[in-house]
Amino acid sequence: MTTVREQGSPAPAEETDRNELVDLVFDGDFDSVHRPIREAVSDPLFDRHEGLTTVEQGRLAYKRVALVHEHVGNAEEIVADPRRLFAVSDWPSLMDTTTLPLLSVHYNLCLTTILHHGQNRDDLSEYIDELSSMRSVGSFMVTELGWGNNVANLQTQAVYEHETDQFILNTPNPQAQKFMPYTGIQDVPKLAVVMARLIVKDADCGVFPFLVRISDEKGLRPGVLASPLPEKPGLALDNGVTWFDHVRLDRHAFLGGTMSSITPQGEFVSTIRSRRRRFFASLERVHAGRLCLSSALVSAGRASAYIAVRYSLRRHTFAPAQQDVPLLAYRSQQTALFRALADVYAMTFLVNHVKRQFVCSSDNDDTHQLIDIAKAVSSWTMTDVFTVCRERIGAQGMFAANRIADYVSMAQGVVTAEGDNLPLLAKVGNQLLAHAKPTVTPPPHQLSLTDPWYHWKLLRYREDVVGYDTAQSMRRYVRGGSSLFDAWNHHINAALDLAQSRGASLAVKAFAEAAGGARSPRVARALRLLAAIYALGLTHRHAAWYMAHDMLTPSQASRIPALMDRLCALVLADAELLVDGFALTDEFLRAPALTSDLSAYSALTSSTATTEESRR
Repeated sequence: MTTVREQGSPAPAEETDRNELVDLVFDGDFDSVHRPIREAVSDPLFDRHEGLTTVEQGRLAYKRVALVHEHVGNAEEIVADPRRLFAVSDWPSLMDTTTLPLLSVHYNLCLTTILHHGQNRDDLSEYIDELSSMRSVGSFMVTELGWGNNVANLQTQAVYEHETDQFILNTPNPQAQKFMPYTGIQDVPKLAVVMARLIVKDADCGVFPFLVRISDEKGLRPGVLASPLPEKPGLALDNGVTWFDHVRLDRHAFLGGTMSSITPQGEFVSTIRSRRRRFFASLERVHAGRLCLSSALVSAGRASAYIAVRYSLRRHTFAPAQQDVPLLAYRSQQTALFRALADVYAMTFLVNHVKRQFVCSSDNDDTHQLIDIAKAVSSWTMTDVFTVCRERIGAQGMFAANRIADYVSMAQGVVTAEGDNLPLLAKVGNQLLAHAKPTVTPPPHQLSLTDPWYHWKLLRYREDVVGYDTAQSMRRYVRGGSSLFDAWNHHINAALDLAQSRGASLAVKAFAEAAGGARSPRVARALRLLAAIYALGLTHRHAAWYMAHDMLTPSQASRIPALMDRLCALVLADAELLVDGFALTDEFLRAPALTSDLSAYSALTSSTATTEESRR
């Protein structure tokens, strides 16, 4: 039986309930996958350090990344086991948000790309060993200053020179500079996978990955140039603008995989005729990266809810005709935090569902679509959760030491990283429109508003109606003489709505299934309440549409806010149990807001003074 409780001695029944929640939240993998990584992050190196410069914070993040690597073991085994890869993203970032992109890029984007496209190649073993041991940190360079999400049109060139059997990597113009790779701290040894346009005999063969040594202990390698970018609040990443001045790469640097190669005669050959398809095949690890980011951000959502709920249970305030009451006794606090808690559980079960699909079939269009949906929906939902939790613990939420403020910045990075949310959802919306069919039978009116499955049926009905109507309208636009772009542009907001609706219905379904699978009556009841709160919020958001389509009566719609308040009041008795299901403790998070006095703040102040003294 999973045991995570480290504070107090709860009754056996309560411990059993808590362990069942942990199993549900971590999909049965807590002991085998998550616990070892959580223990690594408990190391004092992850203690809070105040008064550091951004560069000092960045250097500390690299040390923490190395510590995690030491604890988790063989890097090739990690990247071969997606469950461990996700867990490596989840836990360190709770204590240092900067570790998330560093670990995700090193393991998933850099090392795994080399392993995948360099199969059965002895000439890469030295580099794989270097990354596996983390003697060098892996980087991944795709985005260019002038192209953003339009990565298929990258300008960086790798020109093949048959006489020397080398590639010449070059940045042809300022717009082609690589934007935001980790090249600000330049004396950390780094190897990068660089996406560049392969030119063979003056012919454009498309964009491929190349293995490039960026820096060693002495700094940037010859021909590699970089300029640090400005600071970003909450993320001490050493982002830079990076460019290449005719860097010569040996043949082994080309990562064409099994699909493309350069013959001994200097000819380019490929099993894939389309340059666009070659490009997407080269970028396939981006899908796993998106899922890693989603998983980590939802993990941060769990930490935020834990901090906010436990703080609200302990913090007392004035109450009319009473001496004082806990903050969480106020219905306004309950409604805000329990709706956030419902969002966290919903996104946890959604991302768990997508992880299972990825483990079963990672290279699958349906799985890729699920990942894109989950990335957009979970990151936007967690952004709202962080805002609510930060505000609901008052001034305490403003301090980075209490974690949530840093999570807000991390969320902004995730919304943009590995594919910006809007283009991802627009792509999904277009895919859904291509398969839109006439509407199904609407759900009956007599079902209960507290039944999550009823709201799932409403969501699916709305999705069918919006999808089919939008697809038919687009066809009429095209038949009327509009260009494909004009037709798409006119309907893009409806397509985005459609994709978000699909994400919401998937989350409600995953939540309802998890609640239905709970063995403990108390756990099942608590999860059903939260699932109903989450689903009611979605229905309330589109209440006008449902009334216009005769799916809700005005009376039903007007009752939803009061019904959500009543459900939140019922959650109160299980609030502590629900956040304890996240396998977090006060001791692990080390947030001063969770202490009963100001001693934690005093310790941080002392550490700041020590840092300043050491500088002098």
